[in-house]
Amino acid sequence: MKNLKLFVLALGLFTLNLSAANLNPIKATDELRSEMIELIGSNFMDEMLEDQYEANVLFTVNANKELIVLSVESDNDQLENYLKRRLNYKKVNHKPTKYGEIYLLPVKMIKQI
Repeated sequence: MKNLKLFVLALGLFTLNLSAANLNPIKATDELRSEMIELIGSNFMDEMLEDQYEANVLFTVNANKELIVLSVESDNDQLENYLKRRLNYKKVNHKPTKYGEIYLLPVKMIKQI
């Protein structure tokens, strides 16, 4: 009986892991992307040494039309923190077609010369 419980638990964790790995984020709409670009701003590049930085922002929009940042993938920790600080829990005018949709926004920041 103990082995059966352990097997069921392992099978459940395996299934959960597979379903989490199959997240297919959708691209943000042009309107949502524009609002996010305004929220991000350009202040970050004034302080940075390199001319270009890239990141992928994974987020969702809740029922209150607030951005919820799920993750930021970047080689630069400062950029990750900056994007989280500028976007997380900020209001937008986007109403998702269904709640819980996960969006992907690729961000490329280039220093203006």
